[in-house]
Amino acid sequence: MNRPMITALATIGIAQSLKIPIKKAETGEWDLGMFFETGGMPSSHSAGVTSLATYVALKKGVPSVDFALSTVFGLIVMYDAQGIRRQTGELTIKVNEMDEELERLSGMHAGVNHQEKQIRLRERLGHMPEEVVGGALLGVLTGTLSYLLSGNSRN
Repeated sequence: MNRPMITALATIGIAQSLKIPIKKAETGEWDLGMFFETGGMPSSHSAGVTSLATYVALKKGVPSVDFALSTVFGLIVMYDAQGIRRQTGELTIKVNEMDEELERLSGMHAGVNHQEKQIRLRERLGHMPEEVVGGALLGVLTGTLSYLLSGNSRN
């Protein structure tokens, strides 16, 4: 059994599940679809990679190559989650707003046609920094818990 991988995958599932009651607290409405959405609190990307790095640090030690690999990989994933993917989401919001504005303007001018998109582009792609930190804290918790439940032997 690959406990570090199971720990990371279970943590991703936990993070995705937590998005549902958090969304309920924010909006007052249950949205089970949040389980399958990107973005939101906590970042499942951050939670998964941090749980892996935490488990590896406790099992193999901070000086190990395994910890170095999981940490560098994790930092790249977290940077991407709140950096590049967040910027893409911001850009998508602008594109959707431009499409709405074009539709409005085309209705004001005879002979101008604009074919409205049937489906808006998905705007929620990345994370706010606090969502990344929230996911990382969850990952430290679950990685530590998994290690403690495994019997604590280093090898």
